Amino acid sequence: MNITIREASDKDFESIWDIFQTVIKTGDTYAFSPSTNKQTAYVSWMPPDKNTYVAVLNNQIIGTYFIKPNQPGLGSHVGNAAYMVHPEKHSHGIGKAMAEHSLAEAKKLGYLAIQFNFVISTNKPAVALWKKMGFQIIGISPKAFKHTQEGLIDAYIMHRFID
Repeated sequence: MNITIREASDKDFESIWDIFQTVIKTGDTYAFSPSTNKQTAYVSWMPPDKNTYVAVLNNQIIGTYFIKPNQPGLGSHVGNAAYMVHPEKHSHGIGKAMAEHSLAEAKKLGYLAIQFNFVISTNKPAVALWKKMGFQIIGISPKAFKHTQEGLIDAYIMHRFID
């Protein structure tokens, strides 16, 4: 499988929107409300302070991620990122490819580490991937996520230095 990962442009947003709404509609992996509208999604995923990327397979966008500073000013050397893979393409190595790409991009952008502030504890595939990629759980926010099926559950804070 030959996945190409490149910077996203505004013309990619229709495909990103398709992935975004498909991922959030279940209410089990992202803090975005399942009713998030397209404009809010655009402002959240594509603003100028984020570097947004798409994963492309056979000329179809199948995943997306962004990197941004986790905090402004004196905390801006630590990046933050979020990733979405179209559910029909899970288990094809797309998340891992984007994770590897994002670590290389983060290093190029000058980040010394990446921290995820809100990894849903029941999102076992994501937690397993991040651990495999060298991230550690450095904190737990108890009952921080309103899972649509399981109620209040924990969210993890995960961190990794960039080599």
